[in-house]
Amino acid sequence: MENPKLFISYSWSDVEHEQWVIDLATELRESGVDVILDKWDLKEGHDSVVFMEKMVTDPEIKKVAIICDETYAAKADGRFGGVGTETQIISKEVYENQSQEKFVAIVCGKDENGKAYLPTYYKSRIYIDLSEADRYADNFERLLRWIFDKPLYEKPKIGKRPHFLSEDNQITLGTTATFKRCVDAIKNHKSHAAGAFDEYCTIFADNLERIRISNPSGEFDDAVVKNIEDFLPYRNEIIQIFVIIAQYNDSDEYIQIIHRFFEKLIPYMSRPQNVTRWSEWDFDNYRFIIHELFLYVLSIMIKYNRFENANFLLQQQYYAAMDIESGLNKMVNFTVFRGNLSSLTHRNKRLNLGRLSLRADLLKERCVGIGIDFRQLLQADFVAFMRAEIESQDSYRRWWPETLLYVDYHNSSFEIFARAISKSYFEKVKVLLGIDSKEELAPLLASYQRGARQLPRWDFTEFNPASLLGYDNLATRL
Repeated sequence: MENPKLFISYSWSDVEHEQWVIDLATELRESGVDVILDKWDLKEGHDSVVFMEKMVTDPEIKKVAIICDETYAAKADGRFGGVGTETQIISKEVYENQSQEKFVAIVCGKDENGKAYLPTYYKSRIYIDLSEADRYADNFERLLRWIFDKPLYEKPKIGKRPHFLSEDNQITLGTTATFKRCVDAIKNHKSHAAGAFDEYCTIFADNLERIRISNPSGEFDDAVVKNIEDFLPYRNEIIQIFVIIAQYNDSDEYIQIIHRFFEKLIPYMSRPQNVTRWSEWDFDNYRFIIHELFLYVLSIMIKYNRFENANFLLQQQYYAAMDIESGLNKMVNFTVFRGNLSSLTHRNKRLNLGRLSLRADLLKERCVGIGIDFRQLLQADFVAFMRAEIESQDSYRRWWPETLLYVDYHNSSFEIFARAISKSYFEKVKVLLGIDSKEELAPLLASYQRGARQLPRWDFTEFNPASLLGYDNLATRL
């Protein structure tokens, strides 16, 4: 890459200011910028006006820095001296140049009210502030990024239009009005808030029947993917309510309503009692949606330090109206919310996608625009996995941590366990794992290490529970 050319326009205010400008120009040249400065480049016999006009209008000069102090601003507004001449040239270019990327003001002084000295023509534009010593390094970097056209924040590539915005999207749960009443009641601590939330959850659960896939045209796995994409606005809606509850209310009543809500979702994951012919794929849209919702409610409670609430959802049993295999009513634990998705396995093979887990891919792709970082989703998935491992040796009741396919290569500890280096914080977090001391984890971790208990694995991708727990450092400091 060629060294970008930069012209510096400034006022000969005093010897100290001139030296400040020379020092800045020297720093820039040492950083790879071809700085053009009158002190260096305007020689005896040169026409100063021609020189200034060339610096401002020459297409080879990609950037012009305007050093603004009190004297410069006064001379620019009064069109006085060399600065006044430059101002006439620069202001014309600024107003006529639609890109406005060639010029930037660098503030090196402010008035008694802390306002930057700027010429009138520049006052509505963004400037770079080098007047404060404690912020000089950061803003000098900002200046370099402007010169080299390497901004700190780059606009990401535009993605595909969300599928749920398509004209043929017919999914509606009829929860919009109840959602608004519920949010208002919870935020404003109204007496009927819990009742409004219960009403919302009931409508949401009852109306999930509307998204049942029945006799789709084309490939069934296409219908599953489209269904869960169309459902996205309602997923975001209930996630928003979960966040508001975590932020505004710590009452046990709300977490009990959430528990009953998930109980109502269980029947959707298998054959309805009035159906006699079915395929295991028929309920995959529900299995994905319910699994995703459970991961998010755990993520949210953990993010907002509602560890007791998260523990309630992990500890409590859920009433499953009918066990398909035995035909008996029974209570089940939270692992029921992670069901197999045969349709996505089929899709992976049918389309030769070669993915380790389409389910993990979808969970990652959909983790946008909701205020929950994907790492927080991974953390909740890991907590659920460890809780199931600690409480049961039954492989049927294991929790497959789908998203941990994406855990980073170094398997560094998740945030809550990194913080649990503190004994006081560990005392709060340990409820998530259902333990009283870190020593209770040792036998399980040892069984993984010697291969007596197998860890989830995706080809050559796996994770290290001890590392994700930060086990060696747990509760080691006050």
